[in-house]
Amino acid sequence: MTSEQQTTAPAAAQRIVLVDDHAIVRHGVRSILERESDLEVVGEASTAAEAAAVVERTKPSIVLLDLKLSTGTDTEGLDLCARLTERHPGLAVLVLTTFLDDSLVVEAIQHGARGYVVKDVDTTELLRSIRAVARNESAFDSHAAAAMVRAMRVQPEQPRFTEREVMVLKLLARGLSNRDIGAELYISETTVKFHVRNVMRKMDANSRAEVVYEAGKMGVI
Repeated sequence: MTSEQQTTAPAAAQRIVLVDDHAIVRHGVRSILERESDLEVVGEASTAAEAAAVVERTKPSIVLLDLKLSTGTDTEGLDLCARLTERHPGLAVLVLTTFLDDSLVVEAIQHGARGYVVKDVDTTELLRSIRAVARNESAFDSHAAAAMVRAMRVQPEQPRFTEREVMVLKLLARGLSNRDIGAELYISETTVKFHVRNVMRKMDANSRAEVVYEAGKMGVI
């Protein structure tokens, strides 16, 4: 067979599961996707439990996920996203939801979502987003992208320290041991350890040196 006679086999369609508690939404999205030769809806689910079972059975490459499933909590969709992507590492989750909150977009990504679009997205943008996540790319519509940028610009709130913790921080900066700090402040070494653990937790720091460095940057000491 010559190279001219060889034919290229068509690429397999992307297998998609729809997760949304509203049947009319699922049916509407299915009708759009069924017109595309490279996309195939292989399952639907209205709850987190159904979604886990359908994904396990059908092994899709993409899940379109609504974050708010009516029978669950506000975070049920996020939790489901995390469980699905942890159990199925190659699975692409594209959030398709009515909710647009700056922190929610970030949380969805932190829970494993590969993209985020709101339900008022037009058909062309939805299909572009689905194909992008299928290529292992990220996908955001203009609203979600703007929300992501705003969330990234928000500076984290500086932790608040008690008067005693500030005193401990200042002595830590002088390089004193717990025993020496206790002697300076007339408190036990155990109490000093308690305060040091608290300031490390508040700063999310892993060492005394990091605590002193961060406290200096914050202007606490």
